[in-house]
Amino acid sequence: MAKPLSFADRVAVVTGAGGGLGRQYALDLAKRGCKVVVNDLGGTFDGSGQSSRAADKVVGEITAAGGEAIANYNSVTDGDAIIKSAVDKWGRVDILINNAGILRDRSLAKMTDEDWKLVVDVHLNGVFKCSKVAWSFMLKQGYGRIINVSSASGLYGNYGQVNYSMVKSGIVGMTKSMALEGKKRGILCNVIVPVAASRMTETVMPPDLLSQLSPEFVSPLVVAMCHETYKGTGDVFEAGAGWFAKVLTQRSRGVTVKWPYQPEDLLNEGIQKTMTDFSRDAVYPNSSGEALMSLMQ
Repeated sequence: MAKPLSFADRVAVVTGAGGGLGRQYALDLAKRGCKVVVNDLGGTFDGSGQSSRAADKVVGEITAAGGEAIANYNSVTDGDAIIKSAVDKWGRVDILINNAGILRDRSLAKMTDEDWKLVVDVHLNGVFKCSKVAWSFMLKQGYGRIINVSSASGLYGNYGQVNYSMVKSGIVGMTKSMALEGKKRGILCNVIVPVAASRMTETVMPPDLLSQLSPEFVSPLVVAMCHETYKGTGDVFEAGAGWFAKVLTQRSRGVTVKWPYQPEDLLNEGIQKTMTDFSRDAVYPNSSGEALMSLMQ
């Protein structure tokens, strides 16, 4: 059996940790010696309301098991207050899991400006604000691990989730850029795309499937990526029900068409076939630089 991963002397902030996946991440990190800030606004899954009960309950679970944790009830749009609670208590922040999220599911025709804005505020702005504050401390430490939570909706789209799909896709792009900026400074940033039962997935998954998708099945990979021995950065992983897979951006070999050409030319059957052929010489660019280089070849 592999040697247990230790998080002794490490400090983690987990947003949206009052239940579901966030709770499991917090419990599993604490079990391995990590000091944890359990952040949760305590609202409903659509972002309304506020309560301290959810975060307090998880802190109680951790301390009852002999771990160290404190609760924080701020919205993720107040990243300063959340990260400050960790630094004030323990003097550092080593790990940030940007897990908090809400849903405002509606078809595009029925979506309101408020539905759009609230989802953007919690997901994109929340990840940005918490990460930016934590980043300053991680730079000074020369060490950090940031896990941003995306969704299958962000990778593949989903009916009635134009707002949610947009922010979850944006989180992937944000993380890849963060990874490029942080790598030489010891700050590694990765994405988890969990498939698990939660208040949010209850609205889009059938009950028989939810019963097979415990957060416990996802958390071990997240904990592993938070550890100092994990050296990957800019990685995107899907996980659920004991299944794990890395997600890459694949591009066809493509076709070069000599100028001048017209829109009609690009609908030519031969050009379309070559442009969309993934059966040979497909590439997997890992950066905009790599994408540009393959374009110029």
